[in-house]
This record gives sequence, C-alpha cells and structure tokens, in this order.
Amino acid sequence: MSNVFQRLARLVRHRWAEQHLRKALPPATLKELELLIAKSELGHTGQVRICVEAGLPWSYIWRDATARERALSQFAKLHVWDTEHNNGVLIYLLLADHAIEIVADRALDRTMNAEQWQTLISDMQSAFQGGHFSMGLVSALERVNRQLQAHFPRKSAANTQRNLPDTPVVQRHLPGRNR
Repeated sequence: MSNVFQRLARLVRHRWAEQHLRKALPPATLKELELLIAKSELGHTGQVRICVEAGLPWSYIWRDATARERALSQFAKLHVWDTEHNNGVLIYLLLADHAIEIVADRALDRTMNAEQWQTLISDMQSAFQGGHFSMGLVSALERVNRQLQAHFPRKSAANTQRNLPDTPVVQRHLPGRNR
C-alpha cells in the first residue's frame, strides 16, 4: 500500500513542477538556446538537442521509471541517435526530480570518459541550484560544442545541412500545456 502512496506523492510533485517550468526557462532563454545550437552546428557535424520536462508522464511515474529511462526514450523519440556520424547528444532535464541526463551517441561518447560527462552534469547542477538555468545550459552547450568541433569538425561550409531541429523541446504533461 505504501508503494501506491509513494507513486501518488511522486505524481503530485511532478505535476506541481509544471508551474515552475516557465520561470526556469522563459521563452527568451529558449530562443537563446536555439540560436546557440544553430550557430554551434555550423562548426561541427554533430547534432545537439535539449529536452526539458517539468515532470514525467503518468505511465512513467506509475512504473517508477527513472530520469535516465525517460532520457533514453526521448533520445530515440527525437531521433538524436539517427545522425549521419553517430555524434548526436541529448541534454535532458527533469525538473521535478532535479535530474540531469546526458545521452550521447556512440561516436561522441567515445571522445569523453564518464568522469568528464559527470563533471559537466555537476557543473550544470551547481548553476541550477543557484537558479541560473540559462547560464548552466549555455555553459554545457559551449563545452559540448568544443568537444564536437575538436572531434567532428565541419569540413565544408557548403554542407551545413542539419538533420534535427535546434529548438529545445519543452514537455508538459497537463492538457493543453505543451510548447
């Protein structure tokens, strides 16, 4: 019985986080991130996506899924894995659980060790704890961009076709609230 109460408490916490999403990432910040991603992808062949969710969908909460499981699902759903050079990366934020997950495709993942990825996540967490969501994400994007430029530089300015949208994905799970 306590498991049911734990799930219900988690559901309430995840729905409560919906109201904080716009404050954490206002439209101006989302636009800044979109432009930064677009600009960065001119210098490398990687694909960068950001996905932010206030809380998990009900089905994930009910089966007690983790932020990592959801990030892997979004990595697939957003086609980050489906890049020509296997060098896509997803930065996933789950506000209700204060979780940050980075999912990198295999070619990019080979260029950084687990400690480097964890340092990037820890630095983002520090910025977020201080209420500096924009600064934390911009810093993370700059570091990922440097890694992509070092290992996957764009050889020709003529070939700047990008496979995936640059706009950050913001998921809300209350009816009529996605943007």
